[in-house]
Amino acid sequence: MSYAGPEFGSPQPRRPRRRPLAVALAVLVPGALLGWLVYAGVSGAADNNGTAAAASPRASAPPTVSSTTAEDKKPLGSLRGKVVVIDPGHNLTNFRHTAEINRKVDIGTNRKECDTTGTSTNSGYAEAKFTLDVAHRLRTLLERQGATVTLTQDGDRPYGPCVDERARIGNRAKADAVVSIHADGAGAGQRGYHVILPGRVHHGIADTRRIVAPSAELGKRIAHDFGRATRTAPSNYVGHGTGLDTRTDLGGLNLSKVPKVFIECANMRDSKDAALLTSAAWRQKAAQGIAAGIGSYLSNTL
Repeated sequence: MSYAGPEFGSPQPRRPRRRPLAVALAVLVPGALLGWLVYAGVSGAADNNGTAAAASPRASAPPTVSSTTAEDKKPLGSLRGKVVVIDPGHNLTNFRHTAEINRKVDIGTNRKECDTTGTSTNSGYAEAKFTLDVAHRLRTLLERQGATVTLTQDGDRPYGPCVDERARIGNRAKADAVVSIHADGAGAGQRGYHVILPGRVHHGIADTRRIVAPSAELGKRIAHDFGRATRTAPSNYVGHGTGLDTRTDLGGLNLSKVPKVFIECANMRDSKDAALLTSAAWRQKAAQGIAAGIGSYLSNTL
């Protein structure tokens, strides 16, 4: 940032000359000049920005060096070196590609559709639109903290990706955490959020044994912080009030080799939950809650 230097006013009135002062100055100026030259040699002259050059160690004591800088203490860099994959559920144009998304893929325990269109509110606000919006907000929050963030899709493909590919994206990234964002389509009166955890699966190409425990920890932290940030209650229809649900029928979880969870942020078919989901301010809180949970989890893992 550039800045203007001090403005100089009109010259000050000249003082009347006095001969004794002139004699004294004739004696003092050479001495002062010599002193200035010594100071300049020791301390250094000011640079072009008006800041003094570094002083010689003999002229002043060395500065105290702290092992932790102010920048290091900032939470903005707390996730530096961590890799997070965000999976925005579904795709806004899946409905145009029914043949492709209905194609069956192997999820280990059985075969399921590549993807689905997702649900929507009664007014037509699509789940896929919601998930991508929250994913963008979440990415911004995590990147500000120094994390490397990848999205499985960014509205940049005609359909999908399929659930098996979504899992592979997280695996290839060697992600420290993967979160798949969704909103549920349960009946009216069924409200609240829940986080889906991977169950123990060891069948076919699926093997979740190594990720069950870390995924559960990730899910618990997200559920806790999501509720606190959004001031909403856990699901009243899944998870018995815990906000947690374990499943073995989801390809995105079964095929993951890194810690991964799904979050159903609210129920799109309930009018009260729908009012939250369609609020930009609430979506920001949802992203903040998920980010806090991810950050809490990653800060406590090596």
